[in-house]
Amino acid sequence: MNPEPLLESATWPVFIANEAGTIRRANAAAVNFFGRQLEHGNVRLEDVWGTSNDLAATEFLAKLKVSHSSIMPLRFRSQETANLQFLGSVCRLERGDLLFQLFPQPPPGKSAAPPGTGGSDKTVEVNLAQKQKLECAMQLTRTVALDFNNALTTILGHVSYVLSKMESSNPWRRSLVEVEKAAERAGEIVQSLETFGTDDKGTRTQIAGNLNALLRRTVELFQTPQNSSVNWSLHLTPKIFSVTYDEAKMQQAFAKIIENAIEAASSGARIVVETRNLELTEATQDRTANLQAGLYVCVEITDNGGGISAEILPRIFEPFFTTKYGHRGLGLALVYGIVTNHGGGVAISSEERHGTSVRVYFPAIKKVVEEKLFHDADLGGSQTILVVDDEDMVLKLGQMILSSFGYRVLLAGSGEEALEIFKNRSSLIDLMITDMVMPKMNGRELIEKVRLLSPATRIICSTACVRPANAADDIDYLEKPFTAQQLLHKVREALAPLESTPTR
Repeated sequence: MNPEPLLESATWPVFIANEAGTIRRANAAAVNFFGRQLEHGNVRLEDVWGTSNDLAATEFLAKLKVSHSSIMPLRFRSQETANLQFLGSVCRLERGDLLFQLFPQPPPGKSAAPPGTGGSDKTVEVNLAQKQKLECAMQLTRTVALDFNNALTTILGHVSYVLSKMESSNPWRRSLVEVEKAAERAGEIVQSLETFGTDDKGTRTQIAGNLNALLRRTVELFQTPQNSSVNWSLHLTPKIFSVTYDEAKMQQAFAKIIENAIEAASSGARIVVETRNLELTEATQDRTANLQAGLYVCVEITDNGGGISAEILPRIFEPFFTTKYGHRGLGLALVYGIVTNHGGGVAISSEERHGTSVRVYFPAIKKVVEEKLFHDADLGGSQTILVVDDEDMVLKLGQMILSSFGYRVLLAGSGEEALEIFKNRSSLIDLMITDMVMPKMNGRELIEKVRLLSPATRIICSTACVRPANAADDIDYLEKPFTAQQLLHKVREALAPLESTPTR
């Protein structure tokens, strides 16, 4: 278990003690409750242990050595109170340390309700307990998602790297493609876990970007040996307007439309993907898409499949409606939800035996974000890259992929180690790829310190988390889990501004 998310964001006291009872680390809520003495890492559990606990602190620790993690009432001494009761959750971490989470509980006979609220003691206690359980579940979910993403990053990175080196005729290729698809599916599940574990559900940060680039990457996902009979045709407007979107959600919507197109057309499929800019001077309706006057980008995906009958066409966006055996009927409903949540609209034209056309409209701004295109032969380089991650398997993956494409790679297992490398070799480092969630010094703190030492160094944040709203414009983000190709493309994009400058 990685305790970092709890230490960073929990609003209740959380601290880590070693088996001898020394409190090594504590979050802000614990420091606020027990005092700044916890910041020095030399306070013992018995120093803050409540006098009315059934066991002394040393007895409690001895008992925990032979017992499972548990939840129990515990009392602690704050700066002002000798015995304040908590619902304590204690669990053992991988290295033997103990993680304490202290959920405040009102003392017997007292109400936790603020004066004047009128809530009964019982109701308030039940609500407080439910809130604490939910917050604990959210923190646990966030922690599991982060650890799971590191494992998925390793699986997906290695599989995609091997596939890129393997001949298309290799008999093992099909099995590896299935592994890759399973890892990508697992990544979608992790995104759902992250959504649950995020306090702010409705505000995933959206970025202004080039939909052409996203469409190319999505089409590449389907250009596999299994789809070798598909004839692809891309007509993407070069100077496409900029659209603000959630990249993961948008790719999910495009992937579902393309997946339906391939399935409908079966063998001998021809799929056309087009983009175009639109300037509407008045309100317009395209079937189910109601568009106000303004600027739009239209993405149209057309197939030559069997089409949709006139009777079924009006129901295609209904959740759980499907004519396909074994399907749940949520695909187009998901597409509709994602697009409308972006302020856009979806229109579908179809005729039996004459194919289907899906048009997706997104509000746009008259600003062009240049698309950076790199072919496989252009993905290598000779620059020096520092990879920072507290997971050894992620470090090994980055070193293998980047060094095989000619880059000089340095590794750091912590923010502190990365800083030491920068102090000695900052003039040699062109790019830093850093995880955001790490023990002791997290990615944000590391970036701030690196900016002072080496302002010219480019930075990529490799993270399973949503991009923060206050993210700097000159920092690139690579979402975990990622493929070898996604890593290499992101590196080339980040280093592109340095290409015209003299080699250091």
